[in-house]
Amino acid sequence: MEMNETLEKQLAFIMELDKIKNITRQTYISDGSRKENDAEHSWHLALMCFVLAEYSNEPIDVLKTMKMVLMHDVIEIDAGDTYAYDVEGNKTKRERELRAAERIYAILPDEQAKEYRALWDEFEAMETPEAKFANVLDKLQPLLLNDTTNGIAWEEHGIKASQVLRRNARVHEGSEALWEYARALIQRNVDEGHLLSLIHIRRCRR
Repeated sequence: MEMNETLEKQLAFIMELDKIKNITRQTYISDGSRKENDAEHSWHLALMCFVLAEYSNEPIDVLKTMKMVLMHDVIEIDAGDTYAYDVEGNKTKRERELRAAERIYAILPDEQAKEYRALWDEFEAMETPEAKFANVLDKLQPLLLNDTTNGIAWEEHGIKASQVLRRNARVHEGSEALWEYARALIQRNVDEGHLLSLIHIRRCRR
């Protein structure tokens, strides 16, 4: 049976995205046995999206936000995962990811290509309620895993509390409640020696 062109492109995109299972992140899974991959990370964010939606500062379209978190890291198939605290890697991150977005989303039929690329651009811009909350989840999930694993990844890379605070400085824009939780979590890991800092954690948005 011959497939139509639209279906062929959709299935090609689906199989291309299977490659995200091979993109290893720096965060360990909850039992500390290995590092998670991008597919696991994206699934975890989608789960968090519908479980934690009530904590968004503003009402959100949950399905749209789930699509956004499932699409946000597909560009790493080409661009690779850039560790949040990799200063040199982050200098070229945007350029690499834009090139990847052009290629990967173009695999889809035109209308879907435009829709999913627009979701990625929206996530990156972090201006809409959905994008703000999606970014909250993207920041909170590795915090939770680092906390659960006693900061293995932080300790491996010598990460300081000040770095974690800077990375999470805009979390409050999407969820005040989850920012308060994250702030307390960071402080606890300072107290327990998993983050290299003795600073007092305060509201970093001021």
